[in-house]
Amino acid sequence: MRVFMVLLALLALPCQGLEVAPKHWWVGMQNTDVQLLLHAPNTAQRQWQLRPYDGVKLMRQHHLDSDNYQFLSVHIGAQARPGTLQFVADDGTQFDYQLKARAHNSKQRQGFSSDDVIYLINPDRFANGNVHNDNHPSMIEKVDRQARDGRRGGDLQGITERLDYLQRMGFTQLWLTPVRENNMATGSYHGYAMTNLYAIDPRMGGNEAYFDMVAQAAERGIGVIMDMVPNHIGVNHPWVADKPSRDWINNGGEFLANNHRRQTVMDPHSSVYDRTRFNDAWFVPAMPDLNQRVDELSTYLIQHSIWWIEQAGLSGIRVDTNSYSDKAFMARWSQAIMAEYPNFSIVGEEWTTNPGIIAYWQRGKHNQDGFSTGINSMMDFPLQAALVKALNEEPGWHTGWVRVYQSLGNDFMYANADDLLVFADNHDMSRIYTQLGQSVNKTKLAMTLMLTIRGIPQVYYGTEVLLDNTPSDAHGDIRIEFPGGFNGHQADAITGQGLSAEQTQMQGYLRTLLQLRKQHSALRQGRMVHFAPKDNVYLYARIDNEQRIMVILNKGGEQHLELAPYAEILQGAKQAKNLLSGEVLRLNQTLAIGAEQAMILALQ
Repeated sequence: MRVFMVLLALLALPCQGLEVAPKHWWVGMQNTDVQLLLHAPNTAQRQWQLRPYDGVKLMRQHHLDSDNYQFLSVHIGAQARPGTLQFVADDGTQFDYQLKARAHNSKQRQGFSSDDVIYLINPDRFANGNVHNDNHPSMIEKVDRQARDGRRGGDLQGITERLDYLQRMGFTQLWLTPVRENNMATGSYHGYAMTNLYAIDPRMGGNEAYFDMVAQAAERGIGVIMDMVPNHIGVNHPWVADKPSRDWINNGGEFLANNHRRQTVMDPHSSVYDRTRFNDAWFVPAMPDLNQRVDELSTYLIQHSIWWIEQAGLSGIRVDTNSYSDKAFMARWSQAIMAEYPNFSIVGEEWTTNPGIIAYWQRGKHNQDGFSTGINSMMDFPLQAALVKALNEEPGWHTGWVRVYQSLGNDFMYANADDLLVFADNHDMSRIYTQLGQSVNKTKLAMTLMLTIRGIPQVYYGTEVLLDNTPSDAHGDIRIEFPGGFNGHQADAITGQGLSAEQTQMQGYLRTLLQLRKQHSALRQGRMVHFAPKDNVYLYARIDNEQRIMVILNKGGEQHLELAPYAEILQGAKQAKNLLSGEVLRLNQTLAIGAEQAMILALQ
């Protein structure tokens, strides 16, 4: 062996064209094993040796069906220190591999919680900070600002330059729709058909621009949540033309339309046919469905997620199409991440108005089939749907605010309702201002609710300036350009120039709500007590050891509320400060509230 290693050292040459993933790793990780995926023509024919390195061993090397991929299993012991590993093959080629030191207190990083408010951005449509990266020679699709689904040129620099604005508004977390490489011929702006899981799209500025944005956000007290898609890739990903194994992509690598019957995952009566057609079929033809039952692929997806958390300094992950992945894999994936980062946060997307289906996926839920996961947060789609209906219909026994009341009443199904992500709209649906018939007052009521109830609020970019996609509900129109983010805009949401009076008013109102939430712990962490709505009025309270705050939402004409029914939260309070207006109100027998108005009352 010694003679062999000496000969290798003399003959070793850098391996040209060899891709290694993960790009590097760290010492001191919870999981002491790392899988390296090597990709180069005929690399599977090589036999590798690891030059001696204290605490590190090459445990196994193997390949699957393609000769162009090879897997190296490396053990990194507790005594290993940062440095450079050197791998040498029997044909004289070699590659170096960095072991890095972890950032201070990385394991204990804090995720997002109800103390936060998340701002959701479609980066391509938000702001163009660098016009020179709008197009890239290696990327197929070019900028076309006239096309509904075309690229506009927004990038990470544009976001970085507007972080001060987000901080002044009061946002504490930033969720970007995917910014990793999407080298697709059309529709690449949305980011959900990735073609390289370890590279930020060069039209967004590349990896360094992403790391810089995260670092600068952290300096302003803003965390960053990465949108991850373990279910599928883009059809132009190298795995599609050259699969590491024949079963790497579901359905033999051929498109099969998904039935979208998400309830089959937990339905005790579901057929194998229906479950398979949901879990293994493709979302759309451009997004091949990954087979996470392949152990090497499962490990790859887990490691790439941990790599981004550690390398970029993330505070959270949002999981796209959460239930479409193999559920055993989702349990392994989420639990591996939470084992590495016990205080981290993951929010899953499960687009259904059935709270039972959503509750199934949340950490701590005791499911009948024994399934459990590490995902602590889920998106509260039932509440979003209830809110829109409530504000758009007349009150009745099952209509109006009763819908919201009943939706929140379903919280008994969840392991932790306080960890649900609440939102009025997002990037996949019409904007809340549009859904509410371009009513400013109704939009204010919607945002008041979302920023004062239990859960973790998420605000879609431009809501603060009433962005509107009327009359179209096409995705390309929902994801409208942020005012002032691109050349030729007459209005600028940052400076306020060119905004209408209503837009300016809404922006100020949302800023006030964000600041109130930041200032009052009860609005973030207090227990919630709500009362059955009466006509057009919904009243609830947030209560903690410091304060009692009563929220009144009136979607009808002027009301005079009888206060006697609310004695259990008033507890004899004689007056209250309206936090929205600063006015101190006497709490006598009745309380007047104006038409389509909200009150946030700090009881004194």
